[in-house]
Amino acid sequence: MGVKGFVEGGIASIVAGCTTHPLDLIKVRMQLQGESNHAPAPQIRPALAFQTGSHTISMPAQHLSRPPKVGPIAVGVRIVQQEGVVALFSGVSATILRQTLYSTTRMGLYDMMKKKWTDPKSGTFPLERKITAGLIAGAIGAAVGNPADVAMVRMQADGRLPPAQRRNYKSVVDAITRMCKDEGVTSLWRGSSLTINRAMLVTASQLASYDQFKETILGKGWMKDGLGTHVTASFAAGFVAAVASNPVDVIKTRVMNMKVAPGEAPPYSGALDCAVKTIKAEGPLALYKGFVPTISRQGPFTIVLFVTLEQVRKLFKDF
Repeated sequence: MGVKGFVEGGIASIVAGCTTHPLDLIKVRMQLQGESNHAPAPQIRPALAFQTGSHTISMPAQHLSRPPKVGPIAVGVRIVQQEGVVALFSGVSATILRQTLYSTTRMGLYDMMKKKWTDPKSGTFPLERKITAGLIAGAIGAAVGNPADVAMVRMQADGRLPPAQRRNYKSVVDAITRMCKDEGVTSLWRGSSLTINRAMLVTASQLASYDQFKETILGKGWMKDGLGTHVTASFAAGFVAAVASNPVDVIKTRVMNMKVAPGEAPPYSGALDCAVKTIKAEGPLALYKGFVPTISRQGPFTIVLFVTLEQVRKLFKDF
């Protein structure tokens, strides 16, 4: 299919990414709930009328109450109330760039391998080959799209920070430029190992399971090849992808969003350190933080992605 597969996949991915961006933003905010901002402990002056010194008392971190954890609806309402409706589309320029780089690459490569590895005699594409194709396509796509992914996470998470600590990127170009200038070019690939691992899981589970569910539905004669089949297969694929990728997604979000002050040690030394600290501080279920918005986003995203892809293929079939 060549270049056409990349174009078709890119168009479908950009449409799906922009459509579900608010849900992705809510997911990122929820994944960062409970994470320490590494702020210094508050200093409290003793409340004695005859105090003559300038001594202060530091409140231990363990005595400070954590803000209550809230659900996706409450997070969305809070964003609208505190930052406005437009804030739900914070970082959408980074989403467009990310889909252009990452999803276009993975969708195009998967389609190429699908065409090449399909048995010419039986016309079948075995599940193990689908998974292998998804793993390879996801890894390459993630490596290409990581800079946009870092920018997107930061732009989406910016609103949760105190005004003085916000990065206030104007656009994805501004974000990438400032990261290169302030933190070095290597910062654009921060968390890249996590991004690649997640992309391999998502692509292998999402694309492979969509093809598998679609083939099963058509093969069993449950539905005809049409919108109903596409929606059913894509929603099932979205659920599989959400379950497989959520733990890696939580760690990826936190590593990409961390602030590293000059001369200071980073909050996390790597993905494993982040995972250990997260589980130790918040429990194992913290790795499934944001799962409700993840599946709420992954389901619609996958539906829009594949329904749009099928329609784009029909439009481009004569080219």
